[in-house]
Amino acid sequence: MKVALVHDWLTGMRGGEAVLEVLCERFPGAPLFTLVHVPGSVSPLVESHPIVTSFVQRLPMAARRYRSYLPLFPAAIERLDLSPFDLIVSTSHCVAKSVIPRPGALHLSYCHTPMRYVWDQYDQYWGRGMAPAWMRGAMALVAPWLRRWDAATASRVGFFAANSRNVAQRIRRHYGRRADVIYPPVGTGAFRVEPGGPEPYFLVVSAFAPYKRVDLAVEAFNRIGYPLKVVGSGPMESRLRAMAGPNVELLGWRDRGELASLYARCRALIFPGEEDFGIVPVEAMAAGRPVIALGRGGALETVIPPGHPSGRPPTGIFYREQSADGLVEGLRQFERVEGDFDPALIREHALGFDRAVFVKAMGEFIDRHVKAWERGRRHAQEV
Repeated sequence: MKVALVHDWLTGMRGGEAVLEVLCERFPGAPLFTLVHVPGSVSPLVESHPIVTSFVQRLPMAARRYRSYLPLFPAAIERLDLSPFDLIVSTSHCVAKSVIPRPGALHLSYCHTPMRYVWDQYDQYWGRGMAPAWMRGAMALVAPWLRRWDAATASRVGFFAANSRNVAQRIRRHYGRRADVIYPPVGTGAFRVEPGGPEPYFLVVSAFAPYKRVDLAVEAFNRIGYPLKVVGSGPMESRLRAMAGPNVELLGWRDRGELASLYARCRALIFPGEEDFGIVPVEAMAAGRPVIALGRGGALETVIPPGHPSGRPPTGIFYREQSADGLVEGLRQFERVEGDFDPALIREHALGFDRAVFVKAMGEFIDRHVKAWERGRRHAQEV
């Protein structure tokens, strides 16, 4: 079979690129199609594949401002020529799932989420205070068309896999399609439980994008006065630095070793956003640390609160309201049960999301559908 991989863009190593790495290992040498590629921004394994980019690559400042070209993404992804390929495997959170396969080809899509900018998190990207007025006006005109296009092009996918039950429900709601649930890979081996008690600080690890709601964490800790360390960067950084009190320390991004140490020594991880899945809480739990999370989205599938019906040991707590007040109440709740968390048992739970678990499940998903496709092709030839 001639195999092609498709990914939205190659501009850094995040959770989606961890999934892509597994596919690159499985299909060495397969051409990799993408909207934009910033050379050197992804791992050597991904860079080793032949990379084919769209016309967005040639637009002004595409390496840094590619998201500004969102209305052009449908045309860009559809112009990629996938006609020579029998099997297309896409990893998509934006438009990668909408490539056009040739008739009779098999397209398998690992979906991190339907395009969040125009569906479930539209207000968190384009609401008042989140974007300039001219941009909000432009998106109000463009978003309905993008939604229609995104839903219509779901038919180009043979079979979906979703990164959580949360996302599988969105795929059913927006696309009318079923999806297998395969949790994304987490490199739990990079993290460890450190002996001794934690240090007094709490920790946030996040890109500084609007929907991550790091601003609510900073506001809550300004109010409560507890030490907070924030690892990350992004478009909201200047705003966060301006609002951070003396107890809030913005560290920028840290390398894997430093991050592992910060996880292992924190009192708890703060997770204030609603994520499709959320790898960061699993990384914190792999270091044996509990999580204080907004009780929405993928965190509901990874964090076990006290008194869970399953009877499993707790790994964190949920708070209900996505606000600084809600997070302060979550901190108070955490303090009441802090002694119930066992670092070894928290880490044991996190191992269920290890990279090896994903490799096995994704391999079985691909093999099952490829074998069925090959049987169908042989039958058609015999007829």
